[in-house]
Amino acid sequence: DLMQKIGAIACEQNADRIAAVKVKLGALAHISGVHFREHFEQAAVGTPAEGARLDIEVSTDESDPHAQDILLQSVDVEEE
Repeated sequence: DLMQKIGAIACEQNADRIAAVKVKLGALAHISGVHFREHFEQAAVGTPAEGARLDIEVSTDESDPHAQDILLQSVDVEEE
């Protein structure tokens, strides 16, 4: 679960807030960037990721081994 991974990173970094998240949507992930953003924003409510900037890269390479995946590429924590 993406939100669990983000939460674990926040905990490891002793961060109260996540500033930015970057994900890559595989070409066959069956979700658009707009739809993913809506789900992310809803899931982030009440978590350290609430209000974080979300950068979404959408792949068009259907032969990529991760073409069906949603990959967490980076998480930027807010410095205290």
